[in-house]
Amino acid sequence: MRCAPFVLATLLSFAVCTAQAAGLRRFDVPAGPDGPAIRGVAWHPCAELPHEIDARDGRSFFGVNDCPIMGDRLPLIVISHGRRGWLGAHHDAAEALANAGFIVVTINHPTDTERDTSGTDSLAVMVERPADIKRSIDYALGGWPDAAHIDAGRIGLFGFSWGGYTGLAAIGGEPDLRKGLPNCQTSNLRACKELEEGEKPSGPVVHDPRIKAAVIIDPYPVFVFPAENLKSATIPVQLWSSDPAQNADGLSGCCAADVKDRLPSKPDYHFVGDAKHFSFLAVCTPRETKESARICTDAPGFDRVAFHQRLYAEAVAFFRAHLGNAGTR
Repeated sequence: MRCAPFVLATLLSFAVCTAQAAGLRRFDVPAGPDGPAIRGVAWHPCAELPHEIDARDGRSFFGVNDCPIMGDRLPLIVISHGRRGWLGAHHDAAEALANAGFIVVTINHPTDTERDTSGTDSLAVMVERPADIKRSIDYALGGWPDAAHIDAGRIGLFGFSWGGYTGLAAIGGEPDLRKGLPNCQTSNLRACKELEEGEKPSGPVVHDPRIKAAVIIDPYPVFVFPAENLKSATIPVQLWSSDPAQNADGLSGCCAADVKDRLPSKPDYHFVGDAKHFSFLAVCTPRETKESARICTDAPGFDRVAFHQRLYAEAVAFFRAHLGNAGTR
């Protein structure tokens, strides 16, 4: 199989195999009694040549819109973005997984995106985020026109930061959302303030046993998960941690190590020296670098492009080990 380099106009170059690219299909999970509409993009194996796709606001995806899906009975990965993120925050992860033969669903968590922060850090969003994952999987397996391409027995999750919290809850973690939590006394988290003011969760946190493996990256917040509340999170987990030496941002290295020792089964743990919390986000465009230096600036000598190649190779290998390779080609 011959491979050639393709260079994004606004991104650093990646080597991509011409025989397989990422196809993109936009969708909306309909609003219903269980929640508002969810905007999403499905990424999937595609045989056409990839090209740059305008993703708005000076951002780019790399793939083919509405390309025919290559393969049947493909494993599904759902990606959960971080606080005030968006469905393209990990577009390079989605592209890498789709190139490797997975169908990948990326979503906007309603009320916790860069454009709608009305629920950010709230008690409500701690309940709603895991429900968003379940609703998205329901749609992918049922309402999505291409649902027949998915193997419902092979579903994984990829979650970063608040998406890591979301993932831990979705795979069986039971967040302790009660008034008087010791760590809430010193936290400025909006949910803690709401709990101390007597607010109650809007409903139970839903879990989804269809998820068979999870990549969890720098999860936050995790103080709501004492060890006994993670005892049902028994599926294989690949856990990534940034470096606490970079903790000037208040986030780097704070939480993954704590989760590592609380999970009932030993995770596939990766500590990334010199990585900042935001080093796990997709490589920034020049415009993003100018407008969001905190997110886009890595530690001196840290190569985000090279690191992401390693990260996604490890994630692909992990999902293949626990979900199997792609289906019929």
